[in-house]
Amino acid sequence: MAATLKGVRRLLLRWLGLLVFVVVLGGVFVRLGEWQLHRLEQRKESNAVVVTHENNPVIPLAQRGYAVVQDGDQWQRVTVTGTFDASHQLEVRYRSNDGATGTEVVTPLRTTDGKVVLIDRGFIVRGAGEAPPTTLPAPPSGTVTVVGHLRRSENGSSEAITPALGAVRLINAPAIGRWMGTDLFDGYIGLLQVTPSQDGAFLPVATPTLDEGPHFWYAVQWFMFTGIALTGLVVFIRGDIVARRKLRAEAAAAAVPPEPAAPEDSEPATAAASASPSADGTA
Repeated sequence: MAATLKGVRRLLLRWLGLLVFVVVLGGVFVRLGEWQLHRLEQRKESNAVVVTHENNPVIPLAQRGYAVVQDGDQWQRVTVTGTFDASHQLEVRYRSNDGATGTEVVTPLRTTDGKVVLIDRGFIVRGAGEAPPTTLPAPPSGTVTVVGHLRRSENGSSEAITPALGAVRLINAPAIGRWMGTDLFDGYIGLLQVTPSQDGAFLPVATPTLDEGPHFWYAVQWFMFTGIALTGLVVFIRGDIVARRKLRAEAAAAAVPPEPAAPEDSEPATAAASASPSADGTA
C-alpha cells in the first residue's frame, strides 16, 4: 500500500512539473502570437497613413510647421524653397531601395524663412563590393524649390547617427545638427522633385510596400504551437495512465494462485485389477 501511494505521489509530481512547463511555454507562445497581431495592427495603421498622405495635396512645410516629425506625419508631401548647403553634404551608406543596394545623399537646405532642413536627394545604386564614391553629385546652385515626403529622424547607436569622414549610416537630424553646429528641423524630406533639376543618377526612395506582411500567419503559427503543447501534455498524461493500468493488471494477474491440478482417474486401474485371474485360476 505504501509503495502504491509513493508511486502515485511520484506520478502526480511528474504531471505537475510537466503542467507548469507547458503553461509557461504556452504563455510564451501566446504572447508571441499577440505580439505578431500587434505588429499586424501597426502595419495596417502605417499603410493607412501612407495612403492618406499620398492622397493629400502638397502643402508648404512652413504651413505644416517645424514641429518634430512623428510616425503619423510620414509620407505627407510638402514643398520648401531655399538654397542647398553643399559644404555639409553627406553620403548615407548601406541603404537599400526597391531591392537594390547603394547610398543616399543628404544635403542641408537653408529655407527662405531661416530654417535648415535636411533633404534626402535620392538613392544611387552601388553594386556589392563596389567602392564608395569619392565625390558626391553637387546640388543645384541658387534658389531651389523641393517637393518631397516628410520623414522622421532615424534612430540608432551613436556611431550610426554621427557623421564621420563625410558619411553617415542613419539620417538623424539632431545628431547631424550637432555635427554642423546648428539647429536643424527634426526630420527630413525625401526628395521627389527639385526645380531647377539636379544632376546625378538619383532614384526616388520608394514608399513602403502596402501589404500586411506575414504577421497574421506568424500569429497563427504561435497559437498552433500552444495547442500542440497542450495536446502533448494530455497525450503524455494519458500514456502514463495507460501504462500504470497495464502494470496493475499484470501485477493482479501474477498475484492470483494457480488452480490445483485435477486428480488422476483411478477407474481404469480398478477395472484392470478385477479382470485379472485369481490365484487359484478361477475366472
